[in-house]
Amino acid sequence: MRQLIKYSILFIIGGTLYYCIEILWRGYSYLAMFFLGGLCFISIGYINEQYFRFRKSLLLQQVIACLIITSLELLFGLIFNIRLGWDIWDYSIYKFNFMGQICLKYSILWFFLSLPAIFLYDYLKYWLFGEEKPKYKII
Repeated sequence: MRQLIKYSILFIIGGTLYYCIEILWRGYSYLAMFFLGGLCFISIGYINEQYFRFRKSLLLQQVIACLIITSLELLFGLIFNIRLGWDIWDYSIYKFNFMGQICLKYSILWFFLSLPAIFLYDYLKYWLFGEEKPKYKII
């Protein structure tokens, strides 16, 4: 039960932050982006917990987080933009896009935004749930 509460709180925080960042970036957002943000935040944290517990290589975590976020963005884009026709975003104007749902420009942005997300996730676990204080290695 404690784990469910922990992950629910982290999901809500991640979803809220993603939603707010999108409002600051574009001026609006959609509820689906709250769920995408929460899922991205939890996924990044889960990978961190399972595979980087003892050696927290930030660079490798960022690469993996970038791939996770880009993959989830593609999945959500295929569902909400292509299948349901909501037109939440369209990256087709950018070079190196795939079906207008993901593009290199935003994947690079996810790489850089993942660093504060990794720190926030780890420190929230430390501050809110009394877990181990994070320690990092750049490589």
